[in-house]
Amino acid sequence: MALTIGDTAPDFEAQTTEGPINFYEWQGDSWAVLFSHPRAFTPVCTTELGYMASIEPDFAARDTKIIGLSVDPVDNAEEWARDIAETQGTAPNYPIIADTDFNVSKAYGMLPADVDGDPTARTAAQNATLRNVFVVGPDHKIKLVLIYPMTTGRNFDEVLRVIDSLQLTAKNQVATPAQWQPGEDVIIAGSVTNEQAKERYPDGWQEPKPYLRIVPAP
Repeated sequence: MALTIGDTAPDFEAQTTEGPINFYEWQGDSWAVLFSHPRAFTPVCTTELGYMASIEPDFAARDTKIIGLSVDPVDNAEEWARDIAETQGTAPNYPIIADTDFNVSKAYGMLPADVDGDPTARTAAQNATLRNVFVVGPDHKIKLVLIYPMTTGRNFDEVLRVIDSLQLTAKNQVATPAQWQPGEDVIIAGSVTNEQAKERYPDGWQEPKPYLRIVPAP
């Protein structure tokens, strides 16, 4: 079964380019982004892993750890990292899971339960569903799921924007509107009554409709 928002992210143990990990222990109390790739040495993913490495400090500033996943063995991932550094200018500075037994891919609903055999015998096309992004909160709950086709590179700036929204709305009873960027106005959550809102926002709010109450970002 595919995972969705609100589900508990499965814990797992796996080999990575930075040694063996337990996912929950590795994540600790931070946020986490798990993003998967059909195979090593795939062209679009090469650009993605390089870009993620270049903006890793932006994730770190948000107390967010990033981790990649491919079914390739560690040796392939390490060789791929050299290609990424050469072509993209930045080598991966985060672990990449070597999911050679498909356990993580299956646990996260990215591959069917009956997949087995030699992972290096599978083509990228056979692993096309390994193009996911999972944002996991400190409570180990999934907060965002994105699935991309193989021909479309992922927009990781959007993942940063969503994390900004998630972290803001987790601490305040607000929501963020379409195209929101950090610092822009937000919407008072529907769960907040007008009486409660008056206590929190004594200067009032814009109200084009009774269900649309707009205030500056906390």
